Amino acid sequence: MVNAAMVGLGRWGKSLMAAAANSERIRFTRTVDPIEGSHLDEALRDGAIQAVVLATPHSLHRAQAVAAAAAGKHVFCEKPLALSVADARAMIEACKQAGVKLAVGHNRRFWPAMRALKTLVDDGRLGRVLHIESHNSNENSNRVTGGWRTLERESPGGGFTGAGLHALDAMIMLCGAVRRVRAQLVVRREAIPPLDAMSALYEFANGASGTLATVRATPFYWRVHAFGTLGSVEVLGETELLVRRAGAAPQKIVPEPVDSLRAELEAFADAIEGRAPYPISAAQMLATMGAFEATLRALYNSGQRP
Repeated sequence: MVNAAMVGLGRWGKSLMAAAANSERIRFTRTVDPIEGSHLDEALRDGAIQAVVLATPHSLHRAQAVAAAAAGKHVFCEKPLALSVADARAMIEACKQAGVKLAVGHNRRFWPAMRALKTLVDDGRLGRVLHIESHNSNENSNRVTGGWRTLERESPGGGFTGAGLHALDAMIMLCGAVRRVRAQLVVRREAIPPLDAMSALYEFANGASGTLATVRATPFYWRVHAFGTLGSVEVLGETELLVRRAGAAPQKIVPEPVDSLRAELEAFADAIEGRAPYPISAAQMLATMGAFEATLRALYNSGQRP
């Protein structure tokens, strides 16, 4: 059992704590939130704490992760890992030098449908992947009336940082690093709650192409569709896949549901205890951050303000 401190008690921090409530692999024995009168340095001095989970403003991730690593604590950081590749590299290097594990919270990777899609791609059953489409939208922004998530410096690119990054990471998981990107952000209302639509075109280093979209705000929608030379697989939500092959009717696959938040936290615990590597490597973290940074740069270069 890994004893961890939850750093940040906002909506997502509380969701992670609830997910771990019945876990036999990780538990939260301490919380950190300045509003509650508790501070990170207190948790870092606590010898009973083995790890910290960061659900804090994105701009704080680098300093908090580096401080935790220096204190010998393993680090789980909610996405985005950082707001720049340079900060991400500093976090990875600090944890490496300290001999502690670093994990990033991309919970969509732990959805059963996404795991099944990755298996199909890795096993070659789609042939060569030529193109991938991804979309992640929700209505969460309609419930936000203020706070750091509304700040452009914390969540640049409209809905891209909050929701679109999940879709981007899904493409990185399947196709690897991005070579080139073009992007646009169409803003219909800047006031809270915001209304905007962000979209991008990608070329991956492996030769595949891709498209991404995210909308603030519309009812929740998740779709990742990988097109290969032997077939295609479309993921719709957490537990639904449609497999299409030439000359055959579409095959629907419905895996058993899992708690993806608990799954990612327990994978972090497994990495700490040497049971298995965390399934998102440092190279993949940097690939996602590189694509994130390049997308924001593309928005800026196209006349959009990131």
